[in-house]
Amino acid sequence: MNSLLAISSLKLVLLALVALLAVVIWRYSATALAGEQDKLRFMRALALTLTATVFTLLSNHLLLFWLGWCWISLSLQQLLLFYPERPRAQLAAHKKALSARAGEILLAGAFILLYIEFGTAEISDIVSQASGQHYSLSLYGHVATVLLVLVALIKCAQLPLHGWLIQVVEAPTPVSALLHAGIINLGGILLLLFSPLLKLSAAAAVLLLVTALISTVLAALIMTTRISIKVRLAWSTIAQMGLMLVEIALGLYTLALLHLLAHSCYKAYAFLHSGNAVNHYLAAQLAGQTEPQARHWLLALLVTSALVILAHQILPLSSLSSAVLLVLAVTVLLMPSLARADSRRPLRVMLAVAYGVGLLALYSSGKYMLQPIAPTTQVFSTWADVFTSLVFAGLFVMAVLLRYHSRHRAVNRVFIWLNAGGYLDEWATRVTLKIWPYHNKTSVKTSNLSQAESLK
Repeated sequence: MNSLLAISSLKLVLLALVALLAVVIWRYSATALAGEQDKLRFMRALALTLTATVFTLLSNHLLLFWLGWCWISLSLQQLLLFYPERPRAQLAAHKKALSARAGEILLAGAFILLYIEFGTAEISDIVSQASGQHYSLSLYGHVATVLLVLVALIKCAQLPLHGWLIQVVEAPTPVSALLHAGIINLGGILLLLFSPLLKLSAAAAVLLLVTALISTVLAALIMTTRISIKVRLAWSTIAQMGLMLVEIALGLYTLALLHLLAHSCYKAYAFLHSGNAVNHYLAAQLAGQTEPQARHWLLALLVTSALVILAHQILPLSSLSSAVLLVLAVTVLLMPSLARADSRRPLRVMLAVAYGVGLLALYSSGKYMLQPIAPTTQVFSTWADVFTSLVFAGLFVMAVLLRYHSRHRAVNRVFIWLNAGGYLDEWATRVTLKIWPYHNKTSVKTSNLSQAESLK
């Protein structure tokens, strides 16, 4: 029986996330925008965006899904231009509109090719056929999958099409929370919904892996050079989205879904709570910072490795890269406590270990619950898994050098380049305005805007 709308366990989880974010952001907006003259216009655009998101998730027809995808972009555009008199808001919305139109065209092309490939426009039928044991894609299917990957990369604001995400901090805080906690995830959601296609196209998986890895590394390093809280969070989102796409490229769908859910909740909290960031910063300064020594790093790595090995015995890890990522992530989280610990304060070490155990317990529990919903498949390439692990290790080392040894001449040169964002946004902005010029109502030069943004 043909069905234009459909529900699945994956969609139920995503709808629950949307509902949670909708309630929190709606209530925050109602309070934060009290007294705003255009509050009603904002709430109307917010309601349309949330409705479009639910409609898209429920769609089981390629045409309906595409219409919902476009609807989300158009509604979000109204939120981004809530303060139309702000030059950076105009530029960000303009760049976002261009990338959105490009993504919509590519998505339409992908869906047309999928219809030719599978002879049906129902998403559930396409996924079912692609999941067949002996199914192999034709040229149409491979091209369609590559186009889906490109759409996901654009939607997740991967480099070099990331500038608009950095500059939309000019919009009200609820818009940033909605965008970074919800809308930005649509690229990953798209690939999770069509994951059987990605497993059948090695070219698409490699394209996704390489591009997302580059974005993850650069965005994570650039983030360390930023001083603005919202801009740091924006760069963090780019890095996290890249990491989620890397997980999808490797076939780690359970980890990607867990990452998506955790990142959404964290970013909603971080943006809506960003007003207290100054207080947290001052508290950290008053507490003092202890530079970790080599023995601290060794202790943290040993403790974390032991905990991860223990977790692996309980719930086996899917790949080498996921194990390396988990070890490095927990090591970074434990380091502040271990760096302040010494023989006279063993309680700090015990608390740090307990903290690590708690984090791994949450990770294992989440993975166990999500495994039936988005089952992990075999990593598509052992070499890709090893390469990704080495990249993660290199990123870890470089981040440590930038934070604690930035005065070294070679590291300082890298810091300066990263502080300028690699000049990627300036290049992308010039190309964007050549393709689709716009007239700034306040007559502020675009180049000055990009330069000011890069210094944040």
